[in-house]
Amino acid sequence: MESLPDALVQCILSLISNAKDVASCNCVSKRWKDSMPYLTSLFFPRNIFDNLTNGYTPDAIVSQIISSVVKLEELVIYCPFSSLGLAMWLSTTGHSLKSLELRMDNISEQQNHTEIPSKLDCIRSAWNLESLKLWGVLMIHSPNWDVFHKLKNLEIVGARFEEYALSNALRACPNLTNLLLLGCEGLNSISIDNPHLEQCKLDFFGAGNCSLIVNSLKLESLEVQGCSLIRVLETRCLKNLSIANNSGRVYLVDFGKLVALETLSIRGVQWCWDAISKMLQMASEVKHLYMKVEFTGNSDHLLPFPEIDLVDFFNGHPKLQTFDIHGAMFAALCQKNSLKNVDSRFLIPCLEKVVITVRSPLNAEQKMSTLETLLLYSKNLKKMAIKILQMKSSHSSADDFFEDICRFRYMNRKIVTIE
Repeated sequence: MESLPDALVQCILSLISNAKDVASCNCVSKRWKDSMPYLTSLFFPRNIFDNLTNGYTPDAIVSQIISSVVKLEELVIYCPFSSLGLAMWLSTTGHSLKSLELRMDNISEQQNHTEIPSKLDCIRSAWNLESLKLWGVLMIHSPNWDVFHKLKNLEIVGARFEEYALSNALRACPNLTNLLLLGCEGLNSISIDNPHLEQCKLDFFGAGNCSLIVNSLKLESLEVQGCSLIRVLETRCLKNLSIANNSGRVYLVDFGKLVALETLSIRGVQWCWDAISKMLQMASEVKHLYMKVEFTGNSDHLLPFPEIDLVDFFNGHPKLQTFDIHGAMFAALCQKNSLKNVDSRFLIPCLEKVVITVRSPLNAEQKMSTLETLLLYSKNLKKMAIKILQMKSSHSSADDFFEDICRFRYMNRKIVTIE
């Protein structure tokens, strides 16, 4: 290192970001210490200040390191900090800071306990941000933010919101292209209106009865967990869609025609059949379909899926390449009349991979007929994986059914596997 020119030393050391390593480099030599102001990124790990001595405080040490950097572009702080410290750091770096990630750790604070200024309010000083990531956020009051014109990415993980506070925060970020809200509490409804949003991932805690409205002309990917009502006003660019509800019931979906949709995943304990049927109709162009919904029904009574005509289903999804179906949907395709329209003209043109989860030996003969039909009429099928999941029965039919599946696998071992 001593033989290298100063510019190269500065370039190498500028790649260091961990604050502990930065402090160590300051002690190596004057030449190394003089290179520290050219850092562009700083990372303060969670436990970096666990063994402080000599009366130093975390805020003071962070301030000393940050103030030594000329043009900081990325700042990640996982260690504890105060709002006053954050306000001071961002006031000196806000003009250059492009990426900010903070572990707020205030989600469990009482509503009557607030710092002045709040940590959220302090972020307004970083007006040049392009990416903002927050962990453990309590947002029960609207943050005092100006407009973040350059902010493209907003990620909040583990948060308790008031609806109006989140709405105002999103309005301060009008040019977002990526929005991620995970582990969110306190919301009954949310409306997202952003013309530039392309990627959106939302995960809501609670009873699963949250309602969601999204309006974005450029939306390409949407993942939602915990909503019972989902309405997306513009879907012409939507390619990837995932809807799940592990706590409540999905009873309404409104997307319009999903002409660009390539991947669809629907999961949950219970969906209203109207919602499932409408979702499948809107997704007629889908290429990859994953279905794991256990029951249907419009009330608290859990009902099985109604009978589905296999020919109508695949004729309605001619581009389907990958199909992952779990017990209830597979059982619906294996009813008495599910195969009545199968004839020599029937063809599944694009299906290459099918994964089938079987949970019951009931109606075994019809299930075997459906498996054979899928194999026979899928001319491009490369893999059929059959998953036997928690099949419990005191009757010998379970053993007989499993023997039939093993025989089917042996006869078609180049394509069929059992998991």
